[in-house]
Amino acid sequence: MPKTVLITGASSGFGAACAKKFAEDSCSLVLVARRSDKLEQLKQQLQSKCNIHTVALDITDPVAVEQALAQIPAEFCAIDVLINNAGLALGLDTADKADFSDWETMINTNILGLLRMTSHFLPGMVQRNSGHIINIGSTAGSWPYPGGNVYGATKAFVQNFSRNLRADLLGKKVRVSNIEPGMAETDFSNIRFKGNSDKAQQVYEKAQALTADDVADIIYWVTSVPPHVNINSVEVMALCQAWGPLAVDRTMED
Repeated sequence: MPKTVLITGASSGFGAACAKKFAEDSCSLVLVARRSDKLEQLKQQLQSKCNIHTVALDITDPVAVEQALAQIPAEFCAIDVLINNAGLALGLDTADKADFSDWETMINTNILGLLRMTSHFLPGMVQRNSGHIINIGSTAGSWPYPGGNVYGATKAFVQNFSRNLRADLLGKKVRVSNIEPGMAETDFSNIRFKGNSDKAQQVYEKAQALTADDVADIIYWVTSVPPHVNINSVEVMALCQAWGPLAVDRTMED
């Protein structure tokens, strides 16, 4: 039986790719994003394949979240798969030079937004004794890099929140997975650099990064394994990306 899948950040990147992937399986989709025009374009593209309800919403606004989710039509309310995809990085400055408002935005989106959606839908999953929460983390949650400061910290939160959800849900038929992509060529860097497309493109120059479709395929696979199997986490990088040696500053002397 086709599932009902809710995707945040659905208008582009991983979210839009997931919408297209699950539409191929005739899943009912609840697509959540800030930009109503992008959502409508995606709906027009996919509605011949499945039932779709769109929600134009900023998940950092708690009042708007509760109002919008309360208005989801009854036929879409029993969410089988929640994909907490909405998230962003802002800036790449070191912590001493970073814009504090960027830190707040990342925390409000990557942590609080994810928590709001989870808090709203998890009780229903537990009551039905069925469901799957998929959180989109990052390799930055495990492996720090210069300028990653708060972004990496938010993804470390997502990683540990996912693990703790698994502990809380022991004995219930609700699955939790954390998907942790490395470098992927989406609009991620364009957002991080606040529309500086030249700077964003340099991130992917001469590299074959992951694509949104690559990640969507993994997310779909995680939901398709037998019900007694829980994929706790998947860390995935492009073949061209790996860890570097530990940094050593050789200029400091007593």
